[in-house]
Amino acid sequence: MKFKGSQDYVATPDLMLAVNAAITLKRPLLVKGEPGTGKTLLAEEVAKSLGLPLLQWHVKSTTKAQQGLYEYDAVSRLRDSQLGDDKVRDISNYIVQGTLWQAFASDTPVALLIDEIDKADIEFPNDLLRELDRMEFYVYETREWVRAKHRPLVFITSNNEKELPDAFLRRCFFHYIKFPEADTMQAIVDVHFPGLKKELLAAALKTFYDVRKLPGLKKKPSTSELIDWLKLLLAEDIPAEALQTQDDKVAIPPLVGALLKNEQDLTLFEKLVYMQSRNR
Repeated sequence: MKFKGSQDYVATPDLMLAVNAAITLKRPLLVKGEPGTGKTLLAEEVAKSLGLPLLQWHVKSTTKAQQGLYEYDAVSRLRDSQLGDDKVRDISNYIVQGTLWQAFASDTPVALLIDEIDKADIEFPNDLLRELDRMEFYVYETREWVRAKHRPLVFITSNNEKELPDAFLRRCFFHYIKFPEADTMQAIVDVHFPGLKKELLAAALKTFYDVRKLPGLKKKPSTSELIDWLKLLLAEDIPAEALQTQDDKVAIPPLVGALLKNEQDLTLFEKLVYMQSRNR
């Protein structure tokens, strides 16, 4: 299996190299980067490109590692026992398979996405070390070992909200998705809006990067927010001239709410534009 990119996802050469290195090493690919840089989408596009089913485990702050393996539904078993249901005799009827179990049990190779692993408790990655390393785990209730029929292609994403343990990092191949430069961003936009006028695209990209360069922003606009903004510009038929100023200064763009998502950043931006206008 080799990932060579796809029509719907602009993958840089170093990103494709990282994906293929993880495949060769048979290790999870740990992908970090700013929110909105396409970490989750990468797993979807690689799976599609390689013809693999994709199983997704979206991690929350309350997620426990055990949930990825299996959960024992004791409440349902108690209820069924009170109703006299015969299936209570077999405890396996109350074992709910988690995403990792489903990946291990698949008769064909699959891709597995563990999304935003840094949202969970700090012990979460450590609790998965053995399972991701040896591709097996023990079910205490049924006293059986579950072993992977095929090693899944594992993608793990992180937004750097928490530091991950060294023991966990040693078991992964790491790649950081840098924020796209203008040329790469133009290629990404071309995928979403192939007929976009060059004048509008150039003006929109300049405005977008000007906003990102503003010092002190709490949340810089991401690729996904640029795509949303362009969609709105097209829907409202806003011309390129509306994004530019005659003296090439930074101006508040139309529909700025698609780019800046909190009042502190918007206020900071407005102050900068006001100060520039006074200095003209």
